[in-house]
Amino acid sequence: MVVSLLILTDFFQAADRALDYAVNLAPPLGARLVLLHVRRDSLLDPERFTGELTNLNTEAIRLAFKSLAHDLPVPVVAEVGHGRLAEAVADAVGRHQPALVVLGRRDTESIPDELVSTAAMELLRAAPQPMLVVPHSVAAGALPRRVLLAVDAEDFSLGAHAGMVRHFFSALHAQLTVLHIGHAADEAAALEAVTRTGLAVDLPAVRIQSLVYGSPAEGILQVAAPDEYDLVVLIARPRSFFGDLFHHSVTAHVLRHSLLPVLVLPAH
Repeated sequence: MVVSLLILTDFFQAADRALDYAVNLAPPLGARLVLLHVRRDSLLDPERFTGELTNLNTEAIRLAFKSLAHDLPVPVVAEVGHGRLAEAVADAVGRHQPALVVLGRRDTESIPDELVSTAAMELLRAAPQPMLVVPHSVAAGALPRRVLLAVDAEDFSLGAHAGMVRHFFSALHAQLTVLHIGHAADEAAALEAVTRTGLAVDLPAVRIQSLVYGSPAEGILQVAAPDEYDLVVLIARPRSFFGDLFHHSVTAHVLRHSLLPVLVLPAH
């Protein structure tokens, strides 16, 4: 199964960490890399409020790509997009049909949530696609095998993405733990919802635990400790990113504060 990973880069450290992480994932997934830099020259780009946009000329971008691609152990294609990030990524997704969109998360802990970029959420709205967000503090090392999948008891489907996610978990020999956010009485329904997607096929026995917590996002962050897990997986239902207050959603909060890489799977 040949797949592509679309990695976004602005040539900052966080993007470099995301690239390293993707390079580590590529061999077991049998993946090639598509490296995308977007010249974000739209006056409406929300990142302008943080002052963190690069403004490199064509030659500087070419040299930066050459430096990044030097001696990479997997095939890589480099592209430049223009305009707003979500639109450029949606165009690249349409052309390359990547298994994952991979991006880095900068250190934003000192910035109020209301001012932090909602780039990942914008991408989910513009091109609902499995997305892997890698915190700036995470270095590529061992493959992420200890996987924490956070769910509630509601049924869900991953649609056309289900096969890719099964391949991802199987190729990594994932040890899957289902974290059910809710009362233990609903554990069986939560596990059944995951089982129906086929995500646990060919994996070791799935563990499940329930957590009753005032804030679901804080509960997930509490359990997702780096010494216990390597990766957090969220199911982003439409209400998680189609609303008026995106920064209040569980998905957005976990993406901003998780110490672990977060894989977001858009539900259908």
